[in-house]
Amino acid sequence: MAMQTSAQRRRGRSSGRRGRDAARKGHAVARFPYIARQVSTYDVLSDEGLCIIEGNADRILRETGMEFTGDPEILGLFREAGADVRETRVRFDPGHPRSIIQASAPREYVQHARNPGNNVVIGGDNVVLCPSFGPPFIHNLDEGRRYGRLSDFHDLVRIHQTIPWLHHSGGVVCEPTDIPVNKRHLDMQLGHFRFSDRACFGALIGAERAMDSLNMAKILFGEEFVDSNCVLYSVANTNAPLVLDVAMSGALKTYAAGNQAVACTPWTVAGAMSPCTVAGTLAQILAEALAVCALTQLVRPGAPCLMGSFATAMSMRSGSPTFGNPEGAKLVLSAGQLARRLGVPFHTVGSLSGSKLPDGQAGQESAMGLVAAVLAGANFINHATGWLEGGLVTGYEKTMMDADLCGKIVNFCQGIDLSSEAQALEAIAEVGPGSHFLSSSHTLNHFEHAFYRSDVCDDSSYEQWSAEGGLDAMQRANRMWKKRLQEYEEPALPADRREALEEYVLRRKASMPDRNY
Repeated sequence: MAMQTSAQRRRGRSSGRRGRDAARKGHAVARFPYIARQVSTYDVLSDEGLCIIEGNADRILRETGMEFTGDPEILGLFREAGADVRETRVRFDPGHPRSIIQASAPREYVQHARNPGNNVVIGGDNVVLCPSFGPPFIHNLDEGRRYGRLSDFHDLVRIHQTIPWLHHSGGVVCEPTDIPVNKRHLDMQLGHFRFSDRACFGALIGAERAMDSLNMAKILFGEEFVDSNCVLYSVANTNAPLVLDVAMSGALKTYAAGNQAVACTPWTVAGAMSPCTVAGTLAQILAEALAVCALTQLVRPGAPCLMGSFATAMSMRSGSPTFGNPEGAKLVLSAGQLARRLGVPFHTVGSLSGSKLPDGQAGQESAMGLVAAVLAGANFINHATGWLEGGLVTGYEKTMMDADLCGKIVNFCQGIDLSSEAQALEAIAEVGPGSHFLSSSHTLNHFEHAFYRSDVCDDSSYEQWSAEGGLDAMQRANRMWKKRLQEYEEPALPADRREALEEYVLRRKASMPDRNY
């Protein structure tokens, strides 16, 4: 066989690479606005176990109760509903919060996006994947770790908009620390409404900021539409154990009164904020979620609410929260069972990691968390992409690596195709014993769409991988987010609404001095 010159070998490698790139571009990814799950949930508790947890939660609410601080109106609502209110402590008879919730809370609802094709249905067998929320820092391979800026916030919203496996624009995808604390919620809301046409969060901290989000939503969607439909998503985190403070309850009241969604989410690190056992933490989670979900229905019966759970274990060596652990998986799986018995959608978290880099630890922890959330029957999975360093960092490369994991989850949730074509009996008969399926008509017909194609993982030979630069997954992900930014196209927003939103932001900012709290 004739020897190839080095130039010929380089041209061959380049041609192969171009061919693979062209194939990827020609491979259309089927995108859906949310996942309609076709696989079953995984239950870890028996009916007897669930009854034990529910009985313990009722006992906690009857004997210990829950604190609702800083808002006499909330205490009045509970008192009128028949709860035992003493100062700021509220206690409930067994079954009382559950009866309030089940009387009016919807099992399923639609959150509307400004592009109706991106509306998400929350509840039932549906799953919505949402990016990272809250980190003050960002990380990428070019700059390392630094404080996030508004430009990062905008870039991350743009990147998320291009990822077909995400269904939601999210909220604080990173903190824009170059904007005063008391004003940045305005820039973030405007950023979501401008750079994405998917559904998004409203501001979570305090009634005033929540009202700003609600007012901006009314500019975008119209006041009557917003009053009758959910267009904003929010989370009310408890201060575990057993406290809801005025910053969270103020936003909750604003959103519930405005018919907007509230995920009532105990935020627990077992061993510090809840007992160091799964059973004890579960009872506390359910008690807190019952009390807070009941509050949404007292504010406005029929307002969409979710039972939430953010629960993990503490490292007994360092005191730090840990992620991707078996205890966290048991907590989310059983919390999903409890939410289904309560009859409201379930909110939880996904690709969490304590790693400082998008490395093997990050991949292992994130996969464990996201798979457990899906098997738990979660309807809304926050932090599905980007989370690093225990929530302190949104990683650009981590976002792309997690997005690939989300793509695998979307494929997994589709279940198994049992059509006659998928059963492939004719193909088996055509090939017969001892041959292969590589050139069969069935394989050729399904070649482009037969299996999930990872954008991040490399499945080439060592020689090919080495010849193309020997990039690791982080380096490939670095190229990917940059490419997505280059290819991003801003979704059209009518000029009059954009101008009205921008005018609202300018007016509100001018009405208050800068504060960093």
